[in-house]
Amino acid sequence: MDLTAIEAERARIRDTHLAQERPASSARGLHHVALLSSDVERTVRFYQDLLEFPLTEMIGNRDYEGSTHFFFDLGNGNLLAFFDFPGLDLGPYAEVLGGLHHLAISVEPETWRRLRDKLAAAGVDYQEESGTSVYFRDPDGVRVELIADPLGEMYGTVVN
Repeated sequence: MDLTAIEAERARIRDTHLAQERPASSARGLHHVALLSSDVERTVRFYQDLLEFPLTEMIGNRDYEGSTHFFFDLGNGNLLAFFDFPGLDLGPYAEVLGGLHHLAISVEPETWRRLRDKLAAAGVDYQEESGTSVYFRDPDGVRVELIADPLGEMYGTVVN
């Protein structure tokens, strides 16, 4: 792997596409990210009871009869959604190249510490990085990051 060439290409892309005066986005925000749940109640207990993201709604999935589409409040109007697909054997979650790597959710530093401690008390394996990120897997194996950095920042760098 030629790291010099990779950095040169990254610099070229940055210089070409990263505008000093960026126009406003055409998007209003992230409405929801939808993941799969193999067990609705287990998912609700994990995200609402352990991570403190309130369940906001449960509706039928219009695309698959018997499936539930349910939502958790991530703050600022952002939602985390799940589908279950009873009767389909979708198999376990697999982190693959080209697929979802992880979901990063910003929380206040005090909340971050409390949730990290709750993960430990619940026996959830986690990895702490840089004193502001904690990585773990949800009950279906999805990698989740809780990050204590403010929205729009990552490790002291403004990224929004």
